[in-house]
Amino acid sequence: MSEFLATAVDAALLAGKLLSENFEKPLEVDAMHAHDIKLELDRRTQRLIEDHILARHPGHAILGEEGNTQGTSDCEWIIDPLDGTVNYFYGIPHFATTIAVRRHNEILAGVIHDPMRDETWTVEAGGPALLNGRKIEVSTRTDLQECIISMGVSKTIDSINSTLPAFNRAISQVKKMRMLGSAALDIAYVATGRLDAYLEGTISLWDIAAGLLLVPAAGGTVDLHPHPDNPNKFRITATSGRADFTSLVAA
Repeated sequence: MSEFLATAVDAALLAGKLLSENFEKPLEVDAMHAHDIKLELDRRTQRLIEDHILARHPGHAILGEEGNTQGTSDCEWIIDPLDGTVNYFYGIPHFATTIAVRRHNEILAGVIHDPMRDETWTVEAGGPALLNGRKIEVSTRTDLQECIISMGVSKTIDSINSTLPAFNRAISQVKKMRMLGSAALDIAYVATGRLDAYLEGTISLWDIAAGLLLVPAAGGTVDLHPHPDNPNKFRITATSGRADFTSLVAA
């Protein structure tokens, strides 16, 4: 394990311990939006991760859902301390911490950690995709009718209106559609073969950065495009590459 990956794993495990200790306990809400929740615990968990990373790698930059830190290094850490905050707040045990590090836009290493299931996905450039140290591969299903697809929906009305037609198009062609509430786990599940594809029209980089390296390392494919109206958001299709998913993403 490289120094960068070891740092990411240790930080994610620390975050997971904090999140699991506070799960289903009273939470301080920073903001309650129509389709989202911001928790004090989100900010506290990111600070814990940042402190751990910067203690080992002073001068590195941080790009996180709960704030950014400029650095003097060409390395940048991409962090979502709690992906699946709404699930977490409602006591649904499906959420994750995800951390990736990149240099000059090339992702070097990444981790996705689910503390409730004690599952940790790890990957580094040129290496295999691993789950708890075991090599994983994408699904081998080739028949679209046997595939399970997860589709994410962001909180804007425009995103909802654009996603629903795609959902309706897909639901009649596949075995099952799912909306699970954690993009990081969606993309990790594609790498593990639990899902055959994950699609989302508007997603932030910190949700999926580790998965961008993880899925190809597991034999799958990722198609990522900047959102036309927001350069900080992306449209993503992550698949096993085994079935023909063209009709699911067609306009």
